[in-house]
Amino acid sequence: MARLEANRSGELEVFVRVIELGGFSAAARACGKTPSAVSKLVTRLEQRLGTRLVNRSTRQFQLTPEGCAYYERGVRILADLDEAERCASEHTTPRGRLRVNANIPFGHHFLLPLMPKFLERYPDITLDIMLTDEVIDILEQRTDVAVRAGPLKSSNLVARKLGGTRMVIVGAPSYLARNGMPATPNQLLTHNCLGANYVRTQSGWPFRCANESIVKPITGNAQTSDGEALRRLTLAGLGLARLAAFQVREDIEAGRLLPVLEEYNPGDIEEVHAVYVGQGGYLPLRVRAFLDFLAEQVDIGQG
Repeated sequence: MARLEANRSGELEVFVRVIELGGFSAAARACGKTPSAVSKLVTRLEQRLGTRLVNRSTRQFQLTPEGCAYYERGVRILADLDEAERCASEHTTPRGRLRVNANIPFGHHFLLPLMPKFLERYPDITLDIMLTDEVIDILEQRTDVAVRAGPLKSSNLVARKLGGTRMVIVGAPSYLARNGMPATPNQLLTHNCLGANYVRTQSGWPFRCANESIVKPITGNAQTSDGEALRRLTLAGLGLARLAAFQVREDIEAGRLLPVLEEYNPGDIEEVHAVYVGQGGYLPLRVRAFLDFLAEQVDIGQG
């Protein structure tokens, strides 16, 4: 009877979160519990099973052989449970709160303009959107889908490619009139090159010179935490910036910004992905509907 009274699926889910997130505190944040509550839950689970699953110390913990076996089987069980629930509700309408995180340029140029059409198609979904160019932990933030630009770090997340875009250096006509159009990458040393105050890959701008790839360090008197702010500073004539082509396409067509050093452009493509937790390959209907909608509607292009 005790086995029937225990919330075994709930215990199992918390235990799996502890292992996947690397500790009680992270699992507590993801599950909406306190670290002490998570620790006590794992202790009760061990007492019920009659075996130690985790060896604890003040700084770290390590799975026992029994804990490894329980974790591996538990992951499969939770995936089967998700599939059972998905099959039971397969013919229902996507509904519920959908938490989406996106980088700011993608959010302004694609995500926000498309959301009225998405909500018209799926009126039972409630959107919770956060725009930031910082890379968040989607498990800790309880986010369903995050849209990320640039190289992806190795993780347990599933990624769905939405497209890719060229990068282009641009400057406002007013800035170039005051400071001149640089003819070679070396002349950037005399220009105000604006940048981002987060580091993801390299600290300079890449170029292609005589069939050789080089990276030129840049310096400037302003950095920003998001791509749209960087675009606005460039439009204001503060300096040069390297931005995604989709972000400045209309500005270039209207003459508000001018391409710079295009003959040295290495042609590198910044890929854009939607990332999400896809354990076992099973997704809530609202998440699957959103991913399919993005794939259908988003046309980033590479020009």
